[in-house]
Amino acid sequence: MKLDITHVTTYRYGAPVTDSVNELRLAPRTDERQACYQHRLIIEPNVSLMSYEDYFGNRVHAFTANYPHRELVITSQSTVVTRDSEMKRKPEAEPSESWARLRTDAFRDANAEYLLPTPFATFHPTVAGYANDAVCGAGQVGVFDFVQCASGRIFGDFEYKPLSTAVHTTADEMIAIGSGVCQDFAHLLLAICRMRGVPARYVSGYHFVGDLQGRNADFEQASHAWVEVYVPGMGWQGFDPTNNGLVDWRYVKLAHGRDYLDIVPVKGVYRGTGEQTLTVNVDVQLAG
Repeated sequence: MKLDITHVTTYRYGAPVTDSVNELRLAPRTDERQACYQHRLIIEPNVSLMSYEDYFGNRVHAFTANYPHRELVITSQSTVVTRDSEMKRKPEAEPSESWARLRTDAFRDANAEYLLPTPFATFHPTVAGYANDAVCGAGQVGVFDFVQCASGRIFGDFEYKPLSTAVHTTADEMIAIGSGVCQDFAHLLLAICRMRGVPARYVSGYHFVGDLQGRNADFEQASHAWVEVYVPGMGWQGFDPTNNGLVDWRYVKLAHGRDYLDIVPVKGVYRGTGEQTLTVNVDVQLAG
């Protein structure tokens, strides 16, 4: 399916600021599930862009706005063609073989960054206790079924509630609150998988729901986060604990990393006033 995406980030300052240094991770990836046909960045005020790949293979654009300005507007426009995963064509190994492979030293060394705790996907005792309760047949059922069960458990146990958490909320804090947003659900699933020895990575991107809500709906979940887990015999597979589903053509991937800190879509620093407002508008539509 072909999707058109417009993502506008606007910073407004109480007084002129200078030396605004920024990194953007807003370019959709091209992989076995999606192809980015077109991507354009428009920055106001006008700046020079540089581009590079980070450690995780994400496309990063960087720029500096040196001269005084009271507004910074970053517009990302993309056209992406997506398709459903072909995971049914690549069956998982037998459960005992799958778990045994995950436990080999060579495999753990190769995937170490996706097995360790992070600032947001913590191994806090609260998370460990929740993970122990959400056993989901680990070791008896296959890795895929285990992750799908854990994702469903999170979906059932926690309320999706905007503004109930903040951007720096950790997995253990979300458990205490009892609600969260997609970022929080993803961090908790990351922690559960990693504590069971299953490599898992955080994914940022977009979720198209326009044809489900009507063309003029307010797409609260357009900007989205989910999890990719390595399943022996199947490779990296996407799970969305916020919606209790598997990643399909409705999802457009921007970047992946160990947790949110690795793939912040827009981040930067500047010199000047601390009086700042931020607005973000995302529109995902079927291409005509």
